[in-house]
Amino acid sequence: MSADVTVKTVEPVPTAVVAATTTWAEFPKLWGPMLDQVWAFLRGGGPDGLWKDGHNIMLYKDDVPNVEVGVEVDRLFDPVGQVVASSLPGGLVAAATHGGPVTEIGATHEAVVEWSKAMGYRLAGPRWEIYHDPDPSTGDFDVEVCWLLLPLLPPE
Repeated sequence: MSADVTVKTVEPVPTAVVAATTTWAEFPKLWGPMLDQVWAFLRGGGPDGLWKDGHNIMLYKDDVPNVEVGVEVDRLFDPVGQVVASSLPGGLVAAATHGGPVTEIGATHEAVVEWSKAMGYRLAGPRWEIYHDPDPSTGDFDVEVCWLLLPLLPPE
């Protein structure tokens, strides 16, 4: 798969999430209920104005995987049940937009990793997905795939 990869600096983004340590095999069964808990909190018991226009996110902190599933919010807040305040990392990232079926998002991740290595970047480990609003006419949506990068080493 070919993906247009860009490097940019991003600021940390506050999130409301449910966190889990899982396996890659189990994660597809877990993310939906995790996200449902966050939306139930935001719609029914979260602080007023916490969410305005934030998107759904999935943060993969490492290869275990330790994951966070949730929604971008406007500020930090006190935890309620399993829903806690967190943030998407800030710093230098390699990013690409995945526009095909979500079941094929792994190919976009692979493209970002391959491009980053080919350009001499080292991956820090954390990576995440930001699920943008669906197109009202098709129901399709773009997913921004981001990988946190370590600074380039100066030439010797």
